[in-house]
Amino acid sequence: MKIFIAGICGTFMAGIAQIAQSANHRISGCDANAYPPMSTLLKKKGIDVRSGYDERHIDPDVDQVIIGNALSRGNVLVEAVLNNGLRFQSGPGWLHDQILVNRQVVAVAGTHGKTTTSSMVTWMLQVAGKSPGFLIGGKPGNFDNSAQIGTGEHFVIEADEYDTAFFDKRSKFVHYSPNIAILNNLEFDHADIFSNLDEIKTQFHHLIRLIPQNGHIVLNADDQNLKEVIAMGHWSHVHEISTQNKEAEWFATPLTRDGGSFELYHFGKKVHTVKWSGLGSHNMQNALAAIAGASLCGVPLESSVQALSTFISADRRLQHLFERDGIHLYEDFAHHPTAIKYTLDTLKAKYPNHLLIAAIEPRSNTMKSGCHNDKLGPALDSADIAFVYQPTEQGWNTTDIQSDATLISCQNKQELLEKVRLRLTANSVIICMSNGGFDGIPTALKDQLQVA
Repeated sequence: MKIFIAGICGTFMAGIAQIAQSANHRISGCDANAYPPMSTLLKKKGIDVRSGYDERHIDPDVDQVIIGNALSRGNVLVEAVLNNGLRFQSGPGWLHDQILVNRQVVAVAGTHGKTTTSSMVTWMLQVAGKSPGFLIGGKPGNFDNSAQIGTGEHFVIEADEYDTAFFDKRSKFVHYSPNIAILNNLEFDHADIFSNLDEIKTQFHHLIRLIPQNGHIVLNADDQNLKEVIAMGHWSHVHEISTQNKEAEWFATPLTRDGGSFELYHFGKKVHTVKWSGLGSHNMQNALAAIAGASLCGVPLESSVQALSTFISADRRLQHLFERDGIHLYEDFAHHPTAIKYTLDTLKAKYPNHLLIAAIEPRSNTMKSGCHNDKLGPALDSADIAFVYQPTEQGWNTTDIQSDATLISCQNKQELLEKVRLRLTANSVIICMSNGGFDGIPTALKDQLQVA
């Protein structure tokens, strides 16, 4: 079958493209904007990606169009599909119908940590010899692809609560009908489609309603919002994880400030000391959730711990890009105040005597709206200096933010690069945070540091 994917460079849709190609379909697609790591990955796979949304991109012999949720009515390509009566489907719908049938689905949901936790579970299954299928919203460090069909019974999917398509406003994850759901955390986000936190809780409960009675929920018992979702009703086995309460089924406590070592407990008994390259209390919690999820797939604890010792973080998840003469450059996908705080606190703990410079792009619709302004300032407190990149008008600026960090607004790429350069000291850590391409600034900073 010849399939055309509209919005192919989104992390989820790029995964659909790889899986469909592996299933022997002929794939092409288009997108308004392509940037690494997905653009690079698709090119490596030999998938034809066309620039912009134009009905001429769809070849006459295309059998089906898969439409990403970034496209709305009024988009010229969407209108052409409808006007010409072409067969179309959403990415989650196609995945459910063509790939997830008769698989043991492990869905990883939550506001934060989905990519990392999904990558960990997948790697644990792989190390245990279970050859899982997976679709992850990023490029996992231990694999060459962000998605693959796999030959085993398990399929791990990063389960996003964002809406499915212009014609299906349910959250994407309700299409996956998981046997195991890992619920990491829940906060308000996606203000462009949700009016309040209760609406998101309702979607999470819709996910829970689809889990079979003999299925399982791995629940972060430290998250009050998730506990309220569970209180709405559940019909499956619940396995609580915690980094605060030793009474939970799975419990972890750090041994080092940076989270590079932690003790693991199961039903109150210490079962292992984990040593790995992961950083931060949030990643320790991700690892705990992954261990609990993998155990429900039949992965022995020793195997999961071994997998963690060789785990490589996904691209752009606190990824170390450069180091020389005490200067470090990192890149992270953080785009919500809580995630930004996790990242900065982690780096402050690892480099307590360094100047911590943050560069953030408030790119998500929620951040651009100013919805999180009251939380953004405190989230930046651990930084010494924070550059806020706002090349377009957003209705707010850094003067609206109260933070212990020195806040500096930048309107263009060169301005940001120059201002960072002027403030560098011999011992500095720079962290770039965005859920988009960030105008190529992380790469430009790396190039600038290499020639300094």
